[in-house]
Amino acid sequence: MTTKITVERPGMLTTVQDYPGRTGYWQIGVPPSGPMDDLSFRLGNVALGNDEGTPGLETAMAGPALRFTEETEVCVTGAPVTVRVDGAAVPQWRPVTVPAGGLLDVGAVSGPGLRVYVLIRGGLDVPEFLGSAATFTLGTFGGHEGRTLREGDVLVVGENAPGASAPVPSEHVPALSTRWEIAVTEGPHGAPEFFTRADIDALYATDYEVHFNSDRTGVRLIGPKPEWARTDGGEAGLHPSNIHDNAYSVGALDFTGDTPILLGPDGPSLGGFVCPVTVVAADRWKLGQLAPGNTVRFVPVKSQQTASRRELGVARRAGLSLVTSAGGDGDDGVLTRRDGHTAVTYRRSGDDNVLVEYGDMTLDLALRARVHALHQRLEADRPAGLLELTPGIRSLQVKVDPDVLPVPTLLGLLGEVEDTIGDSDELEVPSRQVRLPLSWDDPATREAIQRYMHGVRSDAPWCPWNIEFIRRMNGLDTVADVFDTVFAADYMVLGLGDVYLGAPVATPLDPRHRLVTTKYNPARTWTPENAVGIGGAYLCIYGMEGPGGYQFVGRTTQVWNHRHPQPAGPFEDGTPWLLRFFDRISWYPVDPDELLDLRADLAAGRGGGVEITDGTFSLTEHRKFLADNAASISGFQATQSVAFGQERARWKADGV
Repeated sequence: MTTKITVERPGMLTTVQDYPGRTGYWQIGVPPSGPMDDLSFRLGNVALGNDEGTPGLETAMAGPALRFTEETEVCVTGAPVTVRVDGAAVPQWRPVTVPAGGLLDVGAVSGPGLRVYVLIRGGLDVPEFLGSAATFTLGTFGGHEGRTLREGDVLVVGENAPGASAPVPSEHVPALSTRWEIAVTEGPHGAPEFFTRADIDALYATDYEVHFNSDRTGVRLIGPKPEWARTDGGEAGLHPSNIHDNAYSVGALDFTGDTPILLGPDGPSLGGFVCPVTVVAADRWKLGQLAPGNTVRFVPVKSQQTASRRELGVARRAGLSLVTSAGGDGDDGVLTRRDGHTAVTYRRSGDDNVLVEYGDMTLDLALRARVHALHQRLEADRPAGLLELTPGIRSLQVKVDPDVLPVPTLLGLLGEVEDTIGDSDELEVPSRQVRLPLSWDDPATREAIQRYMHGVRSDAPWCPWNIEFIRRMNGLDTVADVFDTVFAADYMVLGLGDVYLGAPVATPLDPRHRLVTTKYNPARTWTPENAVGIGGAYLCIYGMEGPGGYQFVGRTTQVWNHRHPQPAGPFEDGTPWLLRFFDRISWYPVDPDELLDLRADLAAGRGGGVEITDGTFSLTEHRKFLADNAASISGFQATQSVAFGQERARWKADGV
């Protein structure tokens, strides 16, 4: 007989999650999601005889009240709460039986920690999306209708688990605190390239405070402002935190301007900010239990001495409130460097990622070609233990299971592949022309700027009008020149998932169309879906509502198919993302009302004003174009450089 659960009280932010979540889609901006405290979640499943990744519930601060139609075993783990079955108190961390028609009532968190997990024998039977039952609420997919639970929702319990149930051993229960120590590895972006030595010393010596504006995308922290080793980010932006976009690791300490944010399991896969340290995989469960007002101390550890995330018992070291460490690796996150036709830097990004960077920190399509060659080769070889490959502008992040493919072994493999790539300068790839509508200076982007000024920062140099700021930074005479430049450009897609869900990071093929800006500092907390912005020398279409930092120029139609798996207009069957690597985006102007009509048209499964033409891109031909127009390009860049310097001087004079 099928067991059903009726939600009589949903609790706070209660969602269906599974472990390890939605893997294999990091390169197109789909985060793994899954339980933010994976350890409490997995321990509860094992206690019930389930597979450790079986779908269950995650809630924050206050739990749900659930009515069961049939007798069912459950286990509540995570932060301390009062748990009652039909009014009688029952313990956490051990299986308890809810009788047929009985009510499981999970109360409010009463001690340290933030998130609570309700696991059910047999798990929850919900449809999978891209291979997982995990809920990603910002993308409105996975779990129960892609959202948090509501009163009256009905969930279905899965088939009974084959294993025996047993309490979680007390020595396996993770230690929760209000003053946390978290193990981190150095890198990918440390001193002296990006931060000063004093910055890194301060990072390890500081008790950071958890900001109230934190969630599953990231935990914001309050701490000292870095001194920074650079004056700016060059082509990547005016602030020294800005870099050419690369892939992030979950658990990376991301400095968005001067604001440190620990990236969570719903965080972005790609971005243009530096990350000096990364939480080791075995300690990332702690991010799920960090509550506002808690303090965090980062402790550097040696990457080869970290615990395995596979462990659930004492070997995980989760029962210890302190991190025992003999110090970090002492290499500033740089694993090794190689000289040659193209210089390569291999950077550590936690104990389970290596960030491969090519060449100098400049925008050069030849470097993206090299990244593509490495990506294709690794994808074809696909060694055991390789989990994800995520390209950036001049980098490729390689995520591994270090228990199967240890990082030292991976470095050897990467070196061997590098020796066989040869010359990638003859790149020729499929390159579609994708023509999209653009509502210039759209009312939705204006609203986002106003929200930012009222709720985040009112005195930012890019406010109240981002387009005027772009004009000023690039030495253009009028905002009409900004309009003309954007609509004349062909933007090549170099990465996907720059702020989620197939969102492209793209740059104009013609350097005379590359408008350079800086990113918001601090970042916005809200951006409308499919806003179009420029950050550094790059353009992005935001795949969904959420945070963001690029300077707005307008809004376009959807680049993610929310009807998936149903086909919708220009989207290909089986792929909810519209764009591909090396597509060329161009714009045609529409007014705001016309854009709303086109968006509704696309949402209904029709064309939505998207025009796609097949083609190819040749790096050889592109280089010839650059050589033929070198004088004009140089003149444009000289004017741009003067304006960039004037803006930086203005910031310094104003104490920005």
